[in-house]
Amino acid sequence: MQDYQLELIDLALSRNALRFGSFRLKSGRESPYFFEAGLLVSDGAAAATLGRCYAAALLSSGLEFDMLFGPAYKGIPLATATAIALAQHHQRSVPYAFNRKEAKDHGEGGSIVGAALRGRVVIIDDVISDGGAKREAIELIRAAGAQAAGVLLALDRQERGAGERSAVEDLQSRYGLRCVSIVTLDGLIEALAQTPADRRRISVEQLTQLRAYRERYGAS
Repeated sequence: MQDYQLELIDLALSRNALRFGSFRLKSGRESPYFFEAGLLVSDGAAAATLGRCYAAALLSSGLEFDMLFGPAYKGIPLATATAIALAQHHQRSVPYAFNRKEAKDHGEGGSIVGAALRGRVVIIDDVISDGGAKREAIELIRAAGAQAAGVLLALDRQERGAGERSAVEDLQSRYGLRCVSIVTLDGLIEALAQTPADRRRISVEQLTQLRAYRERYGAS
């Protein structure tokens, strides 16, 4: 795995954003793990580290882009942190924007805050659940005459939805765009398994449950 991938996993574990146990998801499934990216932007140090991970994953992907877009609400600090990291660590000043949940009817008005949507736009968020927020973002970008170039995520759960495909695969198929993730569930399992037992922060039983969940609900 790349350093930035290991850095994200370590950050998520240290900030309790990645937890192991038993968690009921909106789908009704009982998951042996839970990922809450909101805890990774709760202070400046964590946000700075997360931004570096997003920036590194984006540039490593080879995806061509002109600006970033963060869907409200979690995507807002994620896009901001990524833009800052691109400027500070990669000498690339990239415009970014985000949307309001409700359009403003006074002042500058509208639902977009930040740079005008143009060119090839990368949507930045934490995970994809049902894909609703990403579909809304894609339509906003297209309505502005720009192109949705891809989606950048922290974690790809690689989990089937109602059919055989994952939410990520469904979004890629429906809109013909790339989804790039800092870490996938397969990568997470691999990293945890290779970590020495005294530093793993997950029990053997929990790791077994994680593998079993991937086998049962994982997308092909």
